[in-house]
Amino acid sequence: MSTPKMVRAEFHMHTHYSSDCSLSFESIVTVARKRGLDALAITDHNRYEGALALQRNAPLAIVPSEEIRALEGELIGYYLKEEIPRGLSASETAGRIREQGGLVCVPHPFDRLRRSRLRLDALLELAERGLIDIIEVENARVIFPVDNQKARRFAEERGLLMSGGSDAHSASEIGRIHLELPAFDDASSLREALRAARIIGRPSHPLVHVVTIWEKWRKRRRKMR
Repeated sequence: MSTPKMVRAEFHMHTHYSSDCSLSFESIVTVARKRGLDALAITDHNRYEGALALQRNAPLAIVPSEEIRALEGELIGYYLKEEIPRGLSASETAGRIREQGGLVCVPHPFDRLRRSRLRLDALLELAERGLIDIIEVENARVIFPVDNQKARRFAEERGLLMSGGSDAHSASEIGRIHLELPAFDDASSLREALRAARIIGRPSHPLVHVVTIWEKWRKRRRKMR
């Protein structure tokens, strides 16, 4: 039996389509290639157009995705076909991801400093109903390591797939935490590849959050003019 081809993939990152990020497609591709990444999941906040636009021209694989703000907190949908609106319940958001044939991921589920994390009651409900495919057990922007460790325990206890990502909002963060896993090209093959994935990298410096705060303020100021 031949050894499957392994690839390096970033599973949580943003572009200038997000309200708190100014990363251009050109800089994303340049940095990703320099760092040896083969695939990127573009997970803009409540926006899907950026992933599609980059997918049309990027010289590496793009997983069309979205980080969606449900009523109870954030979910990520991988391999979406169309944008899912914010403000739906977590269960409806997960259902819409599944209806498109996508995978449901809960990012940074126990990050104590992140107000956008999915509420615990909603997390438990989705898990009980079998509406979670993936738990993000390593997020480079999580400041307290124990919060990532708690996410890993949650996934392991329930037999859920695990992922990690940089949650990049700046060029220096791209690929900070990424996965090495067998090659994949759709939701089904990604599901299988994650079973053999290895999480690589280390957390970002806490000051990366200052960049996000500044960018969000700058974009709001621009809209007010």
